[in-house]
Amino acid sequence: MIGTEICLIKSSPVPSATPENSNMDTLININLDHGDPVMYESYWRKIGNMCDITFNGYESLSYFANGKSLCWFLESKLEEEIRRLHNVVGNAIVDDYYVVIGNGSSQLIMAALYALSPTNQPHPINIVAAAPFYSSYPEMADFERSELHKWAGDARNYDKDEPYIEFITSPNNPDGVIREPVVNGIQGKLIHDLAYYWPQYTAITSPANHDVMLFTVSKCTGHAGSRIGWALVKDKEVGRKMIKFMEVSTIGVSKEAQLRAAKILGVISDSCVNPTLDNFFEYSQSLLTDRWQRLRQVVKANDLYVLQKYPLQYCLFTKKFYETHPAFAWLMCKGSEEDCEKLLKGHKLQTRGGEKFGSYSRNVRISMLGKDEDFNIFLQRLEAIIQELPDGN
Repeated sequence: MIGTEICLIKSSPVPSATPENSNMDTLININLDHGDPVMYESYWRKIGNMCDITFNGYESLSYFANGKSLCWFLESKLEEEIRRLHNVVGNAIVDDYYVVIGNGSSQLIMAALYALSPTNQPHPINIVAAAPFYSSYPEMADFERSELHKWAGDARNYDKDEPYIEFITSPNNPDGVIREPVVNGIQGKLIHDLAYYWPQYTAITSPANHDVMLFTVSKCTGHAGSRIGWALVKDKEVGRKMIKFMEVSTIGVSKEAQLRAAKILGVISDSCVNPTLDNFFEYSQSLLTDRWQRLRQVVKANDLYVLQKYPLQYCLFTKKFYETHPAFAWLMCKGSEEDCEKLLKGHKLQTRGGEKFGSYSRNVRISMLGKDEDFNIFLQRLEAIIQELPDGN
């Protein structure tokens, strides 16, 4: 038996939102809550079968990989392509780092918490992040009701003289801002979540060089369904503990998913160095730039909504100055309507309210990574909301 796994999937195109179908789309609920990265589908369709990969029935039978990595289930080809891509982009130091693979960055977050939590403390170590923080951090910290760690809220309010773990998400989810540690205590341990530190989202200003750095295929390439994430870990013992967490919870990571990810990362690296290929990051950046320009055009025409602003920065990868175009829009409602999520939900726009990020209900997070037709309908409805306001504000 021979199975195939390919990036190219044939299907009929979905019509985009146009005036002809605008009356019908009022019945459709548009989900902008999740960061489901289907925006990238157009690139992978465009390059055809370059990502085709075939698996034979006698392959990948063993739990163990063939490499000599500290992470015993990490396929050597994937490790090679991870290190290559970081070197090509220049967004992270990989020399003298251990690569730990996981089932998406979510599992790696849990593994890092386990690895960094002391086992000889009388009470769980506190987990903090500066608000607005990634909405899943509190749930992840407390989900297992572990005696090792517990969620302690906004890092800006943390003043305890005791050990803690701080998440630094940069660019930040939900607002896209570049982040630094906030607490800066001598007893702190840091986890740098760098899922969005790629050139399509923000300027690469320097290679990241932190003790624990987390990345994910889903936000780098758009292949969320493959569930592949990786950590660059400086300390060997921390790496061992993270690997042990994966070993106990899932006994490793699918080899088929790893090899598919390796192929995709390799194609992206090739596209960056081969001028005959469509550069993946330039293509993706152009899509996000267009979406952000159109959204700002709608928002600037009113006094109800405000979007986060970003400075121009020089990118070492593109050799250009440009503005951050995050995967999410952090929208604030300034009017009398305090609950922005509720307001948009009334127009069948599903978003994620600011309170889930440790912020205010007047804020919402809106995914910029969805289908073209959904994004078009979102802009149409947002503009309609603005036009319904008295005197246009």
